[in-house]
Amino acid sequence: MTPGDDARVARRIAALDIPRGRPLIVCDVDEVLAAFMADFDVFLGARALYFSYESYRLAGNIRRRDYDNSINGEEIRALIADFFAARTEALAPVPGAAEALRALARRARIVVLSNIPEAQRAARARWLDRHGFAYPLVANSGTKGPAVAELAARAAAPCFFIDDSPRHHRAVAEIAADVRRLHFVADPRLDRLLDPPPECHHRLESWAALRATIEAELAAAGF
Repeated sequence: MTPGDDARVARRIAALDIPRGRPLIVCDVDEVLAAFMADFDVFLGARALYFSYESYRLAGNIRRRDYDNSINGEEIRALIADFFAARTEALAPVPGAAEALRALARRARIVVLSNIPEAQRAARARWLDRHGFAYPLVANSGTKGPAVAELAARAAAPCFFIDDSPRHHRAVAEIAADVRRLHFVADPRLDRLLDPPPECHHRLESWAALRATIEAELAAAGF
């Protein structure tokens, strides 16, 4: 993340209405609210590529059908940029996510924290609104630790972080240890590639389980 990115994210967080003393849920989008891989597979196939599902990484898994060799880092970056430019508003929502967050919103403030190219921020916001996720969006880049730490500090109440990426759980654990970290991967093909990150408090398999876990912890904390 560049200093300019840091400043932009900080400004967006500062502009949010985060009630002090109200629980907070900070939620990712891709593979949490949006079925990223299902659409990405189709996108790759149209370009004579495929995802091998050998590990939970882009590098080494995006391969050419004709030669069965993986594409390199620069090609991957260009491909992801093209995907978000073309498909940000076309992704399907993850089943049960909108209903679960709607119920949780009665007890907690919800903020969407998504690593999305700046050029697609407005498209992502439209997608969220259209699919029942009309919550504030913070477009991030790089690690999510600083953003989650700032959001949690402003809430000064129980805070929950939902994300599919182990590196983001690790980043949040390093600087916002009190945040409850819930690991969720919507696509079962990706889910089977990962053990629960050691930095997460819970690994959940559905939005029904996410909702039940958060509600139980809120009740135990008196909220």
